[in-house]
Amino acid sequence: MPSSPRVRSAPGKSRTRAARAAHLLKGARPSAAAARKKKAAPRKSAKPRRPVATQPGKSRFFTPDPVRVAAVIEQLRELYPDARCALNHASALELLVATILSAQCTDERVNRVTPALFAKYPDAAAFANANPKELEEAIHSTGFFRQKGRSIREACADIVTRHGGEVPRTLEALVALRGVGRKTANVVLGNAYGIASGIVVDTHVARLANRLGFTNESDPVKIEFALQPLVPRELWTLFSHWLILHGRAVCIARKPRCSVCPLAPHCPRIGVTLSQ
Repeated sequence: MPSSPRVRSAPGKSRTRAARAAHLLKGARPSAAAARKKKAAPRKSAKPRRPVATQPGKSRFFTPDPVRVAAVIEQLRELYPDARCALNHASALELLVATILSAQCTDERVNRVTPALFAKYPDAAAFANANPKELEEAIHSTGFFRQKGRSIREACADIVTRHGGEVPRTLEALVALRGVGRKTANVVLGNAYGIASGIVVDTHVARLANRLGFTNESDPVKIEFALQPLVPRELWTLFSHWLILHGRAVCIARKPRCSVCPLAPHCPRIGVTLSQ
């Protein structure tokens, strides 16, 4: 029996809704009337964006007033007229080694260790060729003795091979030595050679720079770069000593002695919640 012919829609008759949908899915363009209807449809109102919450305790940082900074510097100058490097040394090499040992250790402890150490290892070649175990025993009380011993031996080996046994006098050459970072290089250049290459940023300097409102950075290198435009270059080395001494004597970490601090009239005490 022959199959019945397929029924086609009559000319001029509109397709059903399902047929129109299938037609559009195949890529056909919507009719002009449908396009006008879609264009005329009101847009849904966008949901208002929620305000971005700021971190508690954080506020916008403003560059400190140069007059206030100058007043702080002058006050520090009067308070600590005899400020100098607390690490005992007789040469740039001795200061380099002492600074490496001072990481996570007090200067007093380092000064008790270095006299015998420098007598046993009088130059860079002696440190470079030192027996690792013997060197570690000599510096054991300063903590992290394995890492410090390796840094001293490797830095001195580079000094011998690259600089003829003499500690270099540029920041670029010093930080290129193994085991020597920017802080150590600034200490050596500023105190052994009198070269203002940068500002030494230790825990005391970082703490006071934030409390004084000189910067809101936490990274030591960023703190250094933030302080440099505020402090005259010829005072960079002294400024570090002043803040270190003041941080030890008055502006201590847990409970600063704000009631007796000569810097109080110029200090916004940022981050200080408890003082004495």
